[in-house]
Amino acid sequence: MNSQIIIDTGPLVAFLNKRDSYHSWADYQLGFVSNQLITCEAVITEACFLLRNIPKGQETVLELLKRDLIKIDFNLEEEVVAISKLLKKYSDVPISLADACLIKMSEQVKNSIVITLDSDFKIYRKNRVNVIPTIMP
Repeated sequence: MNSQIIIDTGPLVAFLNKRDSYHSWADYQLGFVSNQLITCEAVITEACFLLRNIPKGQETVLELLKRDLIKIDFNLEEEVVAISKLLKKYSDVPISLADACLIKMSEQVKNSIVITLDSDFKIYRKNRVNVIPTIMP
């Protein structure tokens, strides 16, 4: 893939947890990624929480960061006003902090695609009106 891939929590957890029902899908999809994945701290936090009972789950998430396979490419402090607006706009969906950050990242990163398991990304819009390109099952 030539596009910049923004990874959401679901595919990250599925990739690292062989018992996850989406593991094979995530493993297959991420096998095509040739460049560094990007994400936000909220996704890393969610992934660590969801993998807390998987042996070396949290450690593996952090190892992906240490090895530069995933890069945190978002500063919440700089985008807090925009994120607040997204949380309010999509409060009826509902939306998580991580999803709001990924929406904003999709606006900031040209030619980006969000890899996600979250069908709410069919509802969310970048720059208020544009469909967010996604890879999802």
